[in-house]
Amino acid sequence: MDVRPFWLAGRAETSGDSFEVTHPYDGSAIAAVAVPTPEQVEEAVRAAHGVRHEARALPVHVRAEALAHVSRRLGERADEIARLITNENGKPLMWARAEVARAVSTFRWAAEETRRYGGETQRLDTDPAGAGRLAYVARRPYGAVLAITPFNFPLNLVAHKVAPAIAVGAPVVVKPAPATPLSALLLGEILAETGLPEGMFSVLPVPNDRAAALVADERLPVVSFTGSGPVGYSIMDSVPRKHVTLELGGNAAAVVLGDADLDWAATRVATFSNYQAGQSCIAVQRVLVTEDVYDEFAARLVPAVESLVVGDPWDEKTQVGPLISEDAAIRVETWVNEAMAGGARVLTGGTREGGSFAPTVLADVPADAKAWREEIFGPVLALQRVADVDEAFAQVNDSAYGLQAGVFTRSLDVAFRAHRELEVGGVIIGDVPSYRADQMPYGGVKESGVGREGLRSAMDDYTYPRTMVLTGLDL
Repeated sequence: MDVRPFWLAGRAETSGDSFEVTHPYDGSAIAAVAVPTPEQVEEAVRAAHGVRHEARALPVHVRAEALAHVSRRLGERADEIARLITNENGKPLMWARAEVARAVSTFRWAAEETRRYGGETQRLDTDPAGAGRLAYVARRPYGAVLAITPFNFPLNLVAHKVAPAIAVGAPVVVKPAPATPLSALLLGEILAETGLPEGMFSVLPVPNDRAAALVADERLPVVSFTGSGPVGYSIMDSVPRKHVTLELGGNAAAVVLGDADLDWAATRVATFSNYQAGQSCIAVQRVLVTEDVYDEFAARLVPAVESLVVGDPWDEKTQVGPLISEDAAIRVETWVNEAMAGGARVLTGGTREGGSFAPTVLADVPADAKAWREEIFGPVLALQRVADVDEAFAQVNDSAYGLQAGVFTRSLDVAFRAHRELEVGGVIIGDVPSYRADQMPYGGVKESGVGREGLRSAMDDYTYPRTMVLTGLDL
């Protein structure tokens, strides 16, 4: 089996060590990936740190065109890349294609934001002491960014860290998830076509147990992490003087009220509790339905879940594929069994076959069950009857997490109330919490993380404002 090279300071390199990447559906080996040596990692970090001044000074048009080139090339190679995502991640082709399309958009938005990302001026003669003075405020990058990315969106979540870094002129070192490094490596191949300065990017598939040294390295002043809460907060605690952004987990809730379109709500909840096999931070996990429509909604939801096409991710019709590993599926099974032991009822699903878990609807899940309180990260939703909107919103907020929530209602008053009261980073009205536009601010509160992604928001997170005051002006 050929060994895929990694990207070190913009060039392809290899080493004497490698690991295998396997296909989650059948466990077959699909590629071998070279592992950089400690000396090569040091070279990549040194190059990123060394190029930071040149990167910061790159003209806007150079950065914008590099990003636009990546967007175009992703579009041109869309089918190839989608198949690569399915191969390493196991998600069905339909969702892999959607991920590529989103990455195309992510880089396009970054190119556009780069051209808009200028400074602002402030007249300071609002007070006598400021007569003749004008402030110019522009944002400057902290320095090189360490981007640590997860397995569930192996292309687009890398894009959400790489694109804003390039946009603001910050070098970036990517550490992809060991289970799914291939998409990030292919992105490195496309970045190498842009002519960005040497050291502007590296893609280093190092094992997780070697990541701590990268996190601690003072030459990487920004750490952007997407993944589990315990790992994310351990990173933040280990480097208190660094600028750390965390996009962590959730247990996203959807609220269904009596004025909702129940057919639409059932279809959307069924699809987005199970898309990506539930391996999304904003996959629907908790569904809170007012008692006036609970029975009617449940009668629509269960058939909608059962109608999903489950199986081989290479089949164009498949909607739900395997989890990332059999261990992940066993954990989901354990949580479901624990909920059942506590009194939960299985309305459909609840079974595992190897690394696949059947789309599952639970009812009467105990409030202290992991399937209700924690992020299950699998194709399982918990259905709960509530008295009214007051109880529904209280249940949404009764969580350690606060990423996004969805509210199915036609009431504008309820929509603004949800936006005012729900303790989450985003409220989606008339749809599931799983909706994300790649240009909008995205992130959570409580244990769902700190900072925001979305191109402009991430560009702000990677930079700080620098002020210049001009004196003696005739304003």
